[in-house]
Amino acid sequence: MHIGVAGNIGSGKTTLTGMLSNHYGWTPKYEEVTYNPFLEDYYKDIPRWSFNLEVYFLTQRLKDIIEISKCEGTVIQDRTIFEGVHIFVANNYALGNLSKRDYDAYMDLFNVVMQSLKKPDLLIYLKCSVPHLVSQIQKRGRAYEQSISLEYLTGLNDRYERFINGQYDGEVLAIDADNLDFEHNPEDFSSITDRIDARLYGLF
Repeated sequence: MHIGVAGNIGSGKTTLTGMLSNHYGWTPKYEEVTYNPFLEDYYKDIPRWSFNLEVYFLTQRLKDIIEISKCEGTVIQDRTIFEGVHIFVANNYALGNLSKRDYDAYMDLFNVVMQSLKKPDLLIYLKCSVPHLVSQIQKRGRAYEQSISLEYLTGLNDRYERFINGQYDGEVLAIDADNLDFEHNPEDFSSITDRIDARLYGLF
């Protein structure tokens, strides 16, 4: 089984992925951030590095999908290839950070890749407001994230909503995370696992 965890920057995807993998004994597959060779340059000059970053992410996520397809048991993935394309790439194109030529070349590549892709069995979407995202980004203190603009985060949030509620036709469990502290409050975490159990196993 393949479970995806979706959400904007600062939504808590990675934290929830780890907690759910520990709770259920699932194999985690994390988005590569620490060793990404383009990420810091990207946040310093987004138009210059957008195409490089997005092709790198597409390559890594395709590798992840190949690995996931070979795994036994359940794998839980921190961000899916679908978000990378329909939200982050689309947002960069809309903001003028990708030229039409680069965007078209990227989408041609993605459409070829799509021919062999299978959607996750369940996509868990952490829905957050922009103020909540900003607060979380400030708390974790990654230097390269501090320059992210409100316009950029807002654009991503809007696209997440359109993606989840219109573009994506797979199974989705949406969780309003603004008022949850699932990392530190066991009751909040249990409220999430109860909903997952109900969706996956027909409990409750």
